[in-house]
Amino acid sequence: MSHTFRVWALAAQRVRLHHNGEESDMRVGDGGWWELAVESAAPGDRYGFSIDGGDPLPDPRSPAQPDGVHGLSQLVDHSAFPWTDAGWHGSPLRNAVIYELHVGTFTPEGTFASAIERLDHVRDLGVTAVELMPMAQFAGSRGWGYDGVDLFAPHSAYGGPDGLKQLVDACHARGLAVVIDAVYNHVGPEGNYLGSYAPYFTDRYATPWGQAFNLDGEDSDWVREFIVDNALMWLRDYHCDGLRLDAVHAITDTSATHILEELATRVEALGDELGRDLWIIAESDANDPRLVSERRLGGYGLHAQWNDNFHHALHAALSGERNGYYLDFGSLDDVATALRQAFVYTGQYSHFRRRSFGRSIGEMPLARFVGYAQNHDQVGNRAAGDRLNALVTPGRMRIAAALTLLAPSVPLLFQGEEWGAGTPFQYFTDFGDPQVQRAVSEGRRSEFREFGWRPEDVPDPQAVATFERSKLRWDEVGEPEHDAMLRWYRALIALRRALALGDCFPSSVRSWCDNTRRALFLEVAGLLVACNLGGDALTVREAAGRPLMLVSQPVLNETAWTLVPDSVAVWGEAPATGA
Repeated sequence: MSHTFRVWALAAQRVRLHHNGEESDMRVGDGGWWELAVESAAPGDRYGFSIDGGDPLPDPRSPAQPDGVHGLSQLVDHSAFPWTDAGWHGSPLRNAVIYELHVGTFTPEGTFASAIERLDHVRDLGVTAVELMPMAQFAGSRGWGYDGVDLFAPHSAYGGPDGLKQLVDACHARGLAVVIDAVYNHVGPEGNYLGSYAPYFTDRYATPWGQAFNLDGEDSDWVREFIVDNALMWLRDYHCDGLRLDAVHAITDTSATHILEELATRVEALGDELGRDLWIIAESDANDPRLVSERRLGGYGLHAQWNDNFHHALHAALSGERNGYYLDFGSLDDVATALRQAFVYTGQYSHFRRRSFGRSIGEMPLARFVGYAQNHDQVGNRAAGDRLNALVTPGRMRIAAALTLLAPSVPLLFQGEEWGAGTPFQYFTDFGDPQVQRAVSEGRRSEFREFGWRPEDVPDPQAVATFERSKLRWDEVGEPEHDAMLRWYRALIALRRALALGDCFPSSVRSWCDNTRRALFLEVAGLLVACNLGGDALTVREAAGRPLMLVSQPVLNETAWTLVPDSVAVWGEAPATGA
């Protein structure tokens, strides 16, 4: 087959193509784009580009990196994969229950292929979407993926392009949508050759993790197109259903059309073309509802955003922790507020940030916010990577699950949460550069000082053992205490899917607390959820006349609906779940 190799190398005087052991000069065209047609090129061929006599580098748009971030790129024919999901059209985000997983630790083998073997468990749990932590090629074989450098190439250690396609196809066969975690605020430190080609980055802005993309300066048009094309590739060529955009508060763009708005517009156009529901979900630390506001109202039009306020309020109330950003949370009133209006901080003073923070969402659909009791960040960014079930009682774990899964926001679960996994999820890397290794290890210890964690308690990210201990142990699932937790999650998800929680607005939700009794209540879609976080039995008078649907522990007195400490019960008229 014939293939035209193209690369943007704006300042280069000479670009040579290295292809299957041969070298050829490329021709430059408008805008610094170099190209060369090769009649003999075929899928599987290795290639790279030499800039002004230097060593061959990977293609910035490399579709595969079988030899890692420093190796040559490999041609891929996306049309050759035998997809079986022609009948898949996706589903609305407002009805989703999302399951976040990390391919490398989800199974002992840590590959796309081995993840397929566990998809029946995910489907049977009742979730509707799988969210994959970043899999763009990053340095080494193990890592979280947020230091990816070849953004168009699925990680080779996981199974490369065909492995990802097989996983997505298998998910769709089970009725599961697939969301890709994409990182556009920076790229990793090792194997990042983009700056050798063109002005992909700017020094006018900075991020905590590396150089910021040049989205609004000179020669930024092709940088923006690079990001947009990457987003569309995951949805078009890999049949994925959505993107989760990492830390968009660290993306600075002063253009008249922000890159996030451009992404939303282009993704919606692709969805119309493909006849599928496509989503963009943003992670943001800004409590800014404009991300998900409609474009006609001046927003960016993203479909949802992660809501750390929900997590922080719930975690602080259940665990009692008050260090770091938990300084701003802790009361049951905060949890009630997060249930009802998503953001706790809507303009008031934050002691942790030492400034006023946030903005009200008004009467915005609550399904535009994603709530969670755990995720990769909130577990893995603890010193020892300990999960919530290592910090609180099983009863409080069940309360966390009930409030997450019956809240009107879109719920997200983190792998293993559903059975109270005993394994931690720690931060691990596999950098080859000794300087990067030291910088990561020292930076990790420094970051945790504000939480009061001792440096010696922070596992070495480079150690293989840190990665190995983070892998799920599937043999736990059948153990009685883990099986009981799993059945609780399944019952809650089944109940949620029987309701219309995705159609709720703040005015249709009631949530309140009784601080004297340490009781928390949520009333939504015909349900009453009551949580007893106090040390004494709680009589729930508010449940009078309602049928009991779910309870985490047997009630002490069914006539008066008296709950034991650290328990939760649900009353309502929704269809029975059989749990």
